[in-house]
Amino acid sequence: MTTTQGIVQHLMSLSESARQEVLDFVEFLESREAEEVARRDNARWSRLSLTSAMRGMEGEDSPYALSDLKEVFK
Repeated sequence: MTTTQGIVQHLMSLSESARQEVLDFVEFLESREAEEVARRDNARWSRLSLTSAMRGMEGEDSPYALSDLKEVFK
């Protein structure tokens, strides 16, 4: 039996109101998954954008020195 068949089998034994709750939960899972996909895509685009913006600058000297920092993080 596949997962889908098992879910359908269990759904058939539930009342209509319980099935509606299951549907609400499935829609919640779908939206959560869509948000995660969008978050990953945004992160990929951000990395690509930063990489594109910095292209060709790898060997350039920075106009700033460590003494220009107000705070030093370790």
